[in-house]
Amino acid sequence: MASLLRLHALSLTLTSPRRLSSRILRSTSPASPLARRLSAAASPEQRASETDLESGLYLVATPIGNLEDITLRALRVLKCAHVILSEDTRHSGKLLQHYNIKTPLLSFHKFNEREREPSILKRLHEGEAVAVISDAGTPGISDPGMELARICASEKIPVIPIPGPSAAIAALSASGLPTDEFTFVGFLPKHGRSRKARLDVSAHEAATQIFYVPPHGIHQFLSDAASSFGDSRPCVIAREITKLHEEFWRGTLGEANEAFAIRQPKGEITVLIEGNSISADETPSDDFLEHELKELMAEGHALSSAVKLVAEATSAKKKDVYALALRVFGK
Repeated sequence: MASLLRLHALSLTLTSPRRLSSRILRSTSPASPLARRLSAAASPEQRASETDLESGLYLVATPIGNLEDITLRALRVLKCAHVILSEDTRHSGKLLQHYNIKTPLLSFHKFNEREREPSILKRLHEGEAVAVISDAGTPGISDPGMELARICASEKIPVIPIPGPSAAIAALSASGLPTDEFTFVGFLPKHGRSRKARLDVSAHEAATQIFYVPPHGIHQFLSDAASSFGDSRPCVIAREITKLHEEFWRGTLGEANEAFAIRQPKGEITVLIEGNSISADETPSDDFLEHELKELMAEGHALSSAVKLVAEATSAKKKDVYALALRVFGK
């Protein structure tokens, strides 16, 4: 009996370390909470190197509707920056809360960016990492950030883009219109004559034209666009991109005017209009140039202004357009 007990004790001595060893290996596997705590406690230098940001201005693109459309790099920058400049802190706060980001927010919009710039530049010169976000999309593209980026670049402060969502590019990619060449116009000027002049220039360009339009201004925009581009010009109206009620309406400007006359869409709208089919290398006829000059002058443009706009919108040389204008309209 004593012999059996000694043998059993010896068996336990030999097998227990292996069982204990396997339990330790399982408990310290990368997926376990214990392993994560041990790793976090054991390598503070490594953690610091992974989270610290170099000083500079970070232009961080954020989702235009769907919160899943944010990059891992954008999340890391927003978590590690010293401060986040936000167009609307209440709106951006929802995004940060969703991803449990605690970085302080500072309002930065078109009404206070001039006032904020000196203090922001001071922080950047002192070595801080400053992130900029807009309500949606890429900062500086029809949103605050352009002027601050320009100043930082002129003062040799690093400006780092963190690319991501953009309504213009998303709409263009799915529009079905030519994507090899395009012009991003953004929001049109508010003044009627300036709006008309800009649309007239766009109407003669061969590239696809991209506009941002507020929902309350879609009816006026479509009416003005049809006047400049013609009712038969193909267009795409993209609305609520990446959201639940995403819509891509396709047709001509004339059809768009009819379709949206009884609709009041919600949300920001991106309108894309197909470029002019006339080759940019084709020299316009005198009759065409005369017609364009007459239209612009009838709208109140001076002769010199009309000549400049027509020359910019066509392949005709300015001196030739001016000579034609003098022959037709005199001085």
